[in-house]
Amino acid sequence: MSLVLDKRVTASSTDAITKIRQEFPLLQRTVHDGLPLAYLDNAATTPVPNIVQQRLISYYSSYTSNIHRGLHYLSVEATRQYEDTRKRVQMFINAAHQDEVIFTHGTTMSLNMLAQALSKQITNTDNTNTETEIILTTMEHHSNIVPWQLQKNLRIKYLPMLANGELDLDALPKLISNQTKLISIVHASNSIGTINPLTEIIRICKEHGLITVVDAAQSVGHMRVDVQALDCDYLVFSGHKIYAPTGIGVLYGKRERLKQLPVVSGGGGAIMQVNLDSTSFLPPPARFEAGTPNISGVLGLDSALQFLMKIDLPSLWQHEEYLLDYATTTLQNIKGVRIIGTATNKVSILSFVLDNIHPHDIGTLLDFEGIAVRASHHCTHPTMKHFKVPATVRASFAFFNTKEEIDLLAKAITKTIKALGR
Repeated sequence: MSLVLDKRVTASSTDAITKIRQEFPLLQRTVHDGLPLAYLDNAATTPVPNIVQQRLISYYSSYTSNIHRGLHYLSVEATRQYEDTRKRVQMFINAAHQDEVIFTHGTTMSLNMLAQALSKQITNTDNTNTETEIILTTMEHHSNIVPWQLQKNLRIKYLPMLANGELDLDALPKLISNQTKLISIVHASNSIGTINPLTEIIRICKEHGLITVVDAAQSVGHMRVDVQALDCDYLVFSGHKIYAPTGIGVLYGKRERLKQLPVVSGGGGAIMQVNLDSTSFLPPPARFEAGTPNISGVLGLDSALQFLMKIDLPSLWQHEEYLLDYATTTLQNIKGVRIIGTATNKVSILSFVLDNIHPHDIGTLLDFEGIAVRASHHCTHPTMKHFKVPATVRASFAFFNTKEEIDLLAKAITKTIKALGR
């Protein structure tokens, strides 16, 4: 499959979108007694294409088995396909080595693992009683705040946002002191869509010797993410935001970093030798994948990446930019709509509020029209506090969404405002 889309949304590109939508069974269904579904909640979870669903069925019907331990045919086959996925992820993010890819249950688990391991690694051991500092930002998802807060040996500093939802980069050098050891930062905000200038941020942090952790959950599905070009030490993302099953994620780490990273979870598959008084571990990535992993999820991720690599992603991402531009202009022209987060560079996420109407009410009324959006604080309480709102309505677009769905969204918003008499 090779699809080329044009930002002007010509007839040919409309045909291409129609073709690609047929790959997603979810997009064919109706809701509320026959309404066609307009799925605009892709930042939460993306639909799963046929090729991924078929891969799951194949695993469970043809070679269900555990991996790395069995000598029989099914186990060997499952292990081969599992490790082939590691190669696929390596290519997808341009990691230098296959063993730099670790499979987890998702972004949240990856960040918890890193917070526990790195806090042990960077904590001051010079008996000076000085605090170890790390830097986060005020636009982080809770999964990149709470795990670090749970490490009681760390002092957290926060890089603030400007009024439009961009980070205040001028404040970054001022936050870094001799005690600052690490920065963990989101690539693209899940609640307001801001794309952070990681190349510049990582360069500044590297100049001061900081370890760099990147949350790429909202970026890998919308842009090329090259870990070698970014020069980050660690990067994490989830499969269910790039058309793979839930419960599977990736933790990337530079090879030399992973060799030094403390183990925080032990069990079968990760060990070399266990004695009654000591344990030795296998080298990465095995040492960080204790226990039976989500094998079917890994294979589903493999099929999702195959799906993505067979299509013209730059054209599809250009189409997403068109959708964001069109939706922004369309909603701005509706009296009473206020867009939250107006950064210059954004992924295809549009958050908004309506005057005097709670976002939860808006989300419910839009659902009655067959439109799936997210009405929430989006696990970003600090971001909501920055904009002085309790929550927003978030429409998040994927490459299969259409201009007509945005028109339907605008029409439903107008209907909501009229229905509530405001």
